[in-house]
Amino acid sequence: MIQSLRGMKDLLADESERYIYFVENCSKIAKNYGFSYVETPILEETALFKRSVGESSDIVGKEMYQFTDKGGNDVCMRPEGTAGVVRAFIQKKYDKAKVQKKFFYYGPMFRYERPQKGRLREFHQFGVESFNQPNIKEDAAIILMLKEILEFFGIGYKLELNSLGCTACMPPYKENLVNFLKNEDEICDDCKRRRDTNPIRVLDCKNQNCQDIYANAPLLLDNLCPTCRDEFEQLKNILDDFDVNYTVNPKLVRGLDYYNKTAFEFVSDDIGAQSAIAGGGRYDKLVEYLDGKPTTGIGFAMGIERLMELIVMPEPKRKGYYVGALCDEALDISFKLATKMRKNKITTINYDKKSLKAHLKNADKQNAKYCVCIGEDELQKDLLWIKDLETKEEKSITQEELLGR
Repeated sequence: MIQSLRGMKDLLADESERYIYFVENCSKIAKNYGFSYVETPILEETALFKRSVGESSDIVGKEMYQFTDKGGNDVCMRPEGTAGVVRAFIQKKYDKAKVQKKFFYYGPMFRYERPQKGRLREFHQFGVESFNQPNIKEDAAIILMLKEILEFFGIGYKLELNSLGCTACMPPYKENLVNFLKNEDEICDDCKRRRDTNPIRVLDCKNQNCQDIYANAPLLLDNLCPTCRDEFEQLKNILDDFDVNYTVNPKLVRGLDYYNKTAFEFVSDDIGAQSAIAGGGRYDKLVEYLDGKPTTGIGFAMGIERLMELIVMPEPKRKGYYVGALCDEALDISFKLATKMRKNKITTINYDKKSLKAHLKNADKQNAKYCVCIGEDELQKDLLWIKDLETKEEKSITQEELLGR
């Protein structure tokens, strides 16, 4: 028997309903903040992610589904959503027009890593990207939107903040950090590799021995330029005004190379050990990295699978109509009636002749609000039998009355 590949999973029945419920309500909240939907291809040029995510990252170095297609092109399945949205932004020449654009997206991403609970090789993300809005209030609005989404679904969280500085304060800080790391021989092999490629990533190491060493490492927050320091204080003041609880984590970094200034992460205890459930930040140089005109950007992404089991679905409401025939002569009539009803009503039909009890049982299983049946008596009187499965009221009506409801 052919089965799904390791790390890939079907979305069926309750899970698909939960997924649709999640993305529909996330989309609604994003639209309230002025964002519009964008969909980018699953397949992109590998160069897009090498230049944006960074060749030093684990994503590019170890995890991408990369191959040469039949046309000889080096392509890969997207491992994250931001780079593709930025590519689309540039391709539509929005960068040259210097327009503000706000996009939200959702869909599958792919990374070849060890499958584990809540983290598969094919996984789904919901994210937003905002371009050409450098005001720190946009950073706050993005965080408030994500907070609203998590609270809508009743997901507990803690917010962590940091600033990654800018091109004025990051280079001297990296130099200080590298000088500190040069004297540390007991750090893990991953940190030794990152020391030479992207040194601030060492601060995110999960090795406890490394974390003990980094307790004395220089912190970027202590080395911010006046502009970055002032903006970070403004951000905290806005969040304070809206009673948002947060913790400043000076060792919070992003796993991708294109972030600067504001970085944030929402973590939760609800999925076992405290883990990140969503994160993002500002990336004011990414559009330039991909050959676009200077354009500021900020966004976030959240892994949907990690949140699915935490979502409490609302009690399902009965809706729509179930149509069934009680005799052979009513089979064609019931099919024609259901087809007409589907133009403006949710309608399911059972193609087989069944007893009234069996039809009522099927309608109940499908959570229909109304059960409509046609039998010999109804055919003779040119009527339909209908029962409201919530109020238990039943009566006979004409087709015209039903279609006009």
